[in-house]
Amino acid sequence: MAAGGYRKRMASLATERLDPFFFFLLRLPQFLLSIMRQSRLFYLCSIIFMFYLVQRTEAQITAPWEVDALKAIKGNLIDPQGRLNNWNRGDPCMGNWSYVHCYNETASDGYLHVLELQLLKLNLSGSLAAELGRLSHMQIMDFMWNNISGSIPKEVGNITSLKLLLLNGNQLTGSLPEEIGFLPNLDRIQIDQNYISGPIPKSFANLNKTKHFHMNNNSLSGQIPPELSRLPSLVHLLLDNNNLSGYLPPELSKLPKLLIIQLDNNNFSGTSIPSSYGNITTLLKLSLRNCSLEGPVPDVSGIPQLGYLDLSWNQLRGSIPSGRPASNITTIDLSHNLLNGSIPGSFSGLPNLQRLSLDNNNLDGSVPSDVWRNIDFSGNRSLILDFQNNSLTNLSNPLSPPANVTILLSGNPICTSPNQLNITQYCQSVPVIVPDGSASNATVCPPCSTDLPFENILMSPIRCICAIPLYVDYRLKSPGFWDFVPYEGQFQQYLSSGLSLSSYQLEVSQFMWEEGPRVKMNLKLFPNNTAYFNKSEVLRLRGMFTGWLIPDSDIFGPYELLNFNPGWYNNYRAKSSLSTGAIVGIVMAAFAAAAFLSSLITLIILRRRSRYSSSKRRSAKRIPMKIDGVKDFSFQELSHGTNDFSDSALIGQGGYGKVYRGILSDGTIVAIKRAQQGSLQGSKEFFTEIELLSRLHHRNLVSLLGYCDEEDEQMLVYEFMPNGTLRDHLSARSKEPLNFPTRLRIALGSSRGILYLHTEADPPIFHRDIKASNILLDSKFVAKVADFGLSRLAPEPESEGIAPGHVSTVVKGTPGYLDPEYFLTHKLTDKSDVYSLGVVFLELLTGMQPISHGRNIVREVVAANQSGMILSVVDSRMGSYPAECVEKFAALALRCCRDETDARPSMVEVMRELEKIWQMTPDTGSMSSLSLEPSNTATPSSGSRMMVSSSSGVGNDDHHHYNMSSSDVSGSNLLSGVVPSINPR
Repeated sequence: MAAGGYRKRMASLATERLDPFFFFLLRLPQFLLSIMRQSRLFYLCSIIFMFYLVQRTEAQITAPWEVDALKAIKGNLIDPQGRLNNWNRGDPCMGNWSYVHCYNETASDGYLHVLELQLLKLNLSGSLAAELGRLSHMQIMDFMWNNISGSIPKEVGNITSLKLLLLNGNQLTGSLPEEIGFLPNLDRIQIDQNYISGPIPKSFANLNKTKHFHMNNNSLSGQIPPELSRLPSLVHLLLDNNNLSGYLPPELSKLPKLLIIQLDNNNFSGTSIPSSYGNITTLLKLSLRNCSLEGPVPDVSGIPQLGYLDLSWNQLRGSIPSGRPASNITTIDLSHNLLNGSIPGSFSGLPNLQRLSLDNNNLDGSVPSDVWRNIDFSGNRSLILDFQNNSLTNLSNPLSPPANVTILLSGNPICTSPNQLNITQYCQSVPVIVPDGSASNATVCPPCSTDLPFENILMSPIRCICAIPLYVDYRLKSPGFWDFVPYEGQFQQYLSSGLSLSSYQLEVSQFMWEEGPRVKMNLKLFPNNTAYFNKSEVLRLRGMFTGWLIPDSDIFGPYELLNFNPGWYNNYRAKSSLSTGAIVGIVMAAFAAAAFLSSLITLIILRRRSRYSSSKRRSAKRIPMKIDGVKDFSFQELSHGTNDFSDSALIGQGGYGKVYRGILSDGTIVAIKRAQQGSLQGSKEFFTEIELLSRLHHRNLVSLLGYCDEEDEQMLVYEFMPNGTLRDHLSARSKEPLNFPTRLRIALGSSRGILYLHTEADPPIFHRDIKASNILLDSKFVAKVADFGLSRLAPEPESEGIAPGHVSTVVKGTPGYLDPEYFLTHKLTDKSDVYSLGVVFLELLTGMQPISHGRNIVREVVAANQSGMILSVVDSRMGSYPAECVEKFAALALRCCRDETDARPSMVEVMRELEKIWQMTPDTGSMSSLSLEPSNTATPSSGSRMMVSSSSGVGNDDHHHYNMSSSDVSGSNLLSGVVPSINPR
């Protein structure tokens, strides 16, 4: 009774507190009119109210040039959800404009000024206006997690008070303005996850107060300016996943406060790691993965607090330094290099070690038997020791590790030695998965009331209390550990303390690893033993996140806010936070509404009748609608660009209709899909599909440029792919056969596009018709997946018997590519796409069509594999290829094509395996002079694998050769050994 009664009382209390005020507002116009009939006092009150409002407005007003600037900013943005609709009325600093925050007091010029512009994750597109530079008093400029394109205006350099420049998670292009380097108060610059190109301006060396350089996941090029070593406040240097080259500046070791250097996936080819980096005594993390670095491993024993070291996927040579790393180190990854010598004893007894990866080197000698010494394995602690694919021959002592220790030895001579017993369990090839997870609690509570969105506060000292939480999406951008589980409790204490909350008020409901590696998590914030937060607490917590006021942490590294979702509090705040000025406005607005209500209703009725009559007269015309990011083409323009859709412009035909090559008025070449009569939809359904497609942006998806919907015509306008379809180049008629690296590169690109549809599209999309003819190739043979989402546009025959409103499970796809379980059960899953993609992989491998002359490609390759003759089915036109890589690629393709859904890998696993195969493949620049002799070593990075020639008389054109360190791979979305998020964004 107590628990149920408590919830009912809380729900009732919330309702009682909120509803009477709205009941009053609802009755207010009728009440005022009754007063107006009875007394002239109302007019006097009205005059007094108006005078008060005018006086208040005159006392506090936003600087007019800033009002104009805000209007210009809005004019450059596309706001599909109308979040900025109130930017056209009232005064910005009077609390009338959403997401605009001002100073509390007027400046010396007598005006109020904009302090913060908080436009986080509002689904905005368009571009940034140069007028941003007129907000010269602004301290926080936050446009994170939108779809804004164009360049960063140089006028941003005029905002001399700016402290936080937050532009990450957009589609910005162009170069970094040098003017940003002259912002004297800038604390943080975050432009990561855009398409910014060009060099890092040397002017950035003037940013004396800047602590955080987050410019990763872009296309920045050129040398890291040595001048950055003059930055006295810099703590985080995140430049990973760019196209940076040149050498690593040794001068960075002079930075007095530097904590993190993260430069993974760049191309510092032929250069070495400066030995001076071993003298950066403040350093907590050094990550230089996949940077084409050479030379020795630096001695890091002089860095007293180093917690994370990743130098994997380079060409480092020599022995591993014998100096002992810091005692708090959690991760040491030196895998996939050319290191030799023995495993140093200094790696034993490190009490916080979680992972030691030395695999795929040339290490010899004995396997250490006491690495786990001094580690406390209580709770959820674990240790991974990966020594695979080396030349280890014996044990220093018998192995008897604790249960939480995983040892991987496959690919070493010790595993085949008859003298070594009881190590079979360590010689299996076992994939190592970074654990994701969600919070769990043993407390079982009855469900909360459903009247309001209550949830149980699981850790509350008051058992089974229900409250309404805030939801926060949060990311650790450069964590100092490999496994989050042992640190989850410590993280909860750290963040709740930073937010001035009790520890039980914060719950990590779910976390997941993403490429980087980074940790994304979903948080719930609960009120302190009450049913809900008050308004001031909600605003305080939001300000802590958006103002980056949470103290930095050594082990957890820099963080970023992905989303702050007030949920129910959106309505609650609107209902309960009215100021005196707002109430005055409501009174006046209610009076005006009462006075003109009849006229307004009459006008609306008349206008609707007029529109209805007009619509009947114009029934043949389209419904005008604006969709962000795509152009509304006229039929005349597309007809002109295709010579009236002549046969000479026809380049293809499919179930949706014909495809034409067109030339727009500005000279742009496009592909135009023209729907046939059976594929036409109602305008609402058509625009819904366009709106979905317009939100999908990935370099491995064909981009939608626009559409046409008029005169009984529906067309989709896409970017043109000059090299046609993958099927064209696998055909025996193709004059330009593809070599193996190019085919593997196409497999990688296609997989990235499909993975994006599955995990990043909102809502997620299953393609349903992956095939070689739906994978297009641009001028550089970059693969782009086409026809995603069009299954919804295709007409469904009446014979399919689909009831109106029923969710269609009718099988769609192309014979030869169809998932057998999907065909039998009509249940579509992500693994259905994996099967179809596996068939495409087999096409890349063999050149065969899925079904031809009664032969099925899957059965043919399975039979060849079972007889040990897998290389016999390799496409004879492919030229020389590395046998081991081809065998691994074939094995992956066959796993994808397993009949049982559960036996197939996920798209994440497919990507991870492809990345590994790519890294094993020798440089394409040497393909023409490959040795046919088998290699004496199994080291993946040795460049001397056994090569097989599928045809001695067929070569490959030079323009099909690609450097293995291209940005398409080195800046890839997924990296081996990292488990990314599976939830849609």
